[in-house]
Amino acid sequence: MALTRAEREAFLAEPHIAALAVDAGPGRAPLSVPIWYGYEPGGHVWIMTGLESRKYGLISEAGRFTLMVDRLEPTIRYVSVEGPVISTTPATIEELREIAARYLPAEKVPGYVDFAWKNHGEQVVVHMRPERWVSSDLGRV
Repeated sequence: MALTRAEREAFLAEPHIAALAVDAGPGRAPLSVPIWYGYEPGGHVWIMTGLESRKYGLISEAGRFTLMVDRLEPTIRYVSVEGPVISTTPATIEELREIAARYLPAEKVPGYVDFAWKNHGEQVVVHMRPERWVSSDLGRV
């Protein structure tokens, strides 16, 4: 059964690991990789990635991408959202802290942020406007 708008937005706002998919060009299947993301209901999806990464290059070329998040319990539920890139900005340490705090235990955030800021190279934040949604809860009848 499809989720309501409020249900799908609430589910996407939870800290799931997403599968990001983006067109990889002629003769190639889409690139699909796990990624942390941020989202608040009614807003834009945002991700952080390396400026020199293949992922960012493909997103820049395509101008859009898809995120899919799911869970298995208590019922199988998923939300897939696709849309255009609306902005790309250099990442700040505050944004890195925010995304790390979404996924890591509080005591792990400072160490991760320090390591990532020093070792992951230049990062960018990419904002996507949700345009197309597919969602379902397979436990509903």
